[in-house]
Amino acid sequence: MKPQNLTTVSEFLLLGLSDDLELQPILFGLFLHMYLVTVVGNLLIILAISSDSHLHTPMYFFLSNLSLADVGFSSTTIPKMLMNIQTHSKSISYAGCLTQVSFFYLFGCLDNLILAVMAYDRLVAICYPLQYPVIMSPCLCGLLVLVSFLISLFNSQMHRMIVSQLTFCSDVEIPHFSCDPPQLLHFACSDTSTNYILMYFIAAIFGGVPVSGILYSYARIVSSILRVSSAGGKYKAFSTCGSHLSVVCLFYGTGLGVYLSSVVHSPKKSVVASVMYTVVTPMLNPFIYNLRNRDIKRALWRIINRTA
Repeated sequence: MKPQNLTTVSEFLLLGLSDDLELQPILFGLFLHMYLVTVVGNLLIILAISSDSHLHTPMYFFLSNLSLADVGFSSTTIPKMLMNIQTHSKSISYAGCLTQVSFFYLFGCLDNLILAVMAYDRLVAICYPLQYPVIMSPCLCGLLVLVSFLISLFNSQMHRMIVSQLTFCSDVEIPHFSCDPPQLLHFACSDTSTNYILMYFIAAIFGGVPVSGILYSYARIVSSILRVSSAGGKYKAFSTCGSHLSVVCLFYGTGLGVYLSSVVHSPKKSVVASVMYTVVTPMLNPFIYNLRNRDIKRALWRIINRTA
């Protein structure tokens, strides 16, 4: 059959998590509850930070943007998966697939960059406490978030361009619950060597640079904390980084799982790793920050008391 251009393909088939019909209601209920917990939990953090003037600081400003990115990240794939389970459909349109790829990499990269910005914020707070209000001014904080968004937008359009250039010899059945570019590259019948090189080069740049920034920041933070003489001072400094470190380990740990499973072309492992990356991680972030942060818990209790 003569290869056809991707623009002539009307839809793709997402095989989802399982073909077992008896398992579909369980999967629907499970992921619906996880999605609702993710959205409500992150929106509560945003509400608590915006309603309490004591939380109008750079650290909480970045946290609210991280929560917003987590909501967008989850909303990119889970609603479509839930709709396909409910309607017993596996299709996604060509335009829907490209849109999903764009927003997936937009919010995923934004998460990545904001975590790096938060690490820099902790570096300044611990290593330069006296200059912190001057260095982390509202103007700089807004600029850092804006630049992170623009870089993420550029990253998402690069991945969208890679997918839009693929050609296929037949209808594509993706063993995934979302449009996964590595899977699409695997099923393309045209030469994808250049696409693979470009995709992993982009991943190395947009993933490697923020990770390097986080590692550098925490190397400086640990070096600074070790110079503190009192044990109480060390514990207080470490405690301000605990939640962020937990989220970083969870985000990059699951992200590494997605990357490794795509490299070895293991569809089942890739789906499991993607569920952890796109569903579980954004859901756990609010709990990590709420359980370890007294200020946010106090703000939430004030909101609950006012409502009651």
